[in-house]
Amino acid sequence: MICVARSSYSHAGSSTREDRYQSLSTVRMATRDLAVGVIILIQTVVGILGNFCLLYHYLLLHFTGCRPRSTDLIVKNLIVGNILVLFSLGIYESMSSFAWYHIVSDFGCKFFLYVRGVGRGVSIGTTCLLSVFQAITISPRNSRWATLKGKAPKCIVPSIVLCWVIQILVNIMYPLFMTITLKNKNITNRKSFGHCSSFRHEKNNDLLYVALLSFSDVVYLGLMLSASSSMVFYLYRHKQRVQHILRMNISSSSPESTATKTILLLVSTFVYFNTLSSIFRIILGIFDYLSWYILNASCIITLCFPILSPFLLLSRDPRISVVCFAWIRNVKSPHVMRNM
Repeated sequence: MICVARSSYSHAGSSTREDRYQSLSTVRMATRDLAVGVIILIQTVVGILGNFCLLYHYLLLHFTGCRPRSTDLIVKNLIVGNILVLFSLGIYESMSSFAWYHIVSDFGCKFFLYVRGVGRGVSIGTTCLLSVFQAITISPRNSRWATLKGKAPKCIVPSIVLCWVIQILVNIMYPLFMTITLKNKNITNRKSFGHCSSFRHEKNNDLLYVALLSFSDVVYLGLMLSASSSMVFYLYRHKQRVQHILRMNISSSSPESTATKTILLLVSTFVYFNTLSSIFRIILGIFDYLSWYILNASCIITLCFPILSPFLLLSRDPRISVVCFAWIRNVKSPHVMRNM
């Protein structure tokens, strides 16, 4: 009897320790999810404010009668792509992290992942289009881009439409294969992406899907690097030519230097964050068992470029100071007229 009592006591103690361990692990997981949700929510709020400030800036330019640039339509399309990523990824993931599971459904998994993929592709493609158009605009007559100068403004709208069509077709696999994880009790034949999951395919099929999704990213990245390096080269040659003509040193704050810094800043930001995002996208597509860290790091990295790009464009647009000065002058003029 004593042996039985001891054995039952030991079993009770071991079960108590297991329960404590499970409760501690559950609390840790909830704390991690809450921390990630707060980070994603902060990213989303900052990104939405930045993109709407950029949109307000262009609306203000329109209503104040400033002459529009050919690149304004490209930037507005970039804003749309960024907002799609921020709403579909940021709001969806932050609400899921705060245990608002009513938003998680089959429709949510299909719709939000599809909108995220389309918005991300449009954002990357539009940034590439902006760099290519700028390279064509500032290119000299004897360059390889000069032959496209007259055709470039007419090709902006078809290029934007083509970018949307490509991303809509490429990302169609998300609504075809993605479903909610909670309703699928048998997950042995499924690949889990957190609250959503997809069917497991053969490795050859996974590689084909990854290549299809990454092909446009590689093309956009190559075009942007080529266009940006050409722009930096043209601006450097122009600066050297001006120095030779005026026979004086141009300060580091010359227009050419400022434009070169802007290009390098945008390109480095674009290449860094979108390369990391593409790497995570490849990992998510190839490997079957994905850790919590990879899933959340992929979300945080994907949000970085839609957050930073509007602030970079706002800080480097010289028309902002001109519009602010004109607005202040128009505000003060009625008081001046009243005092007179």
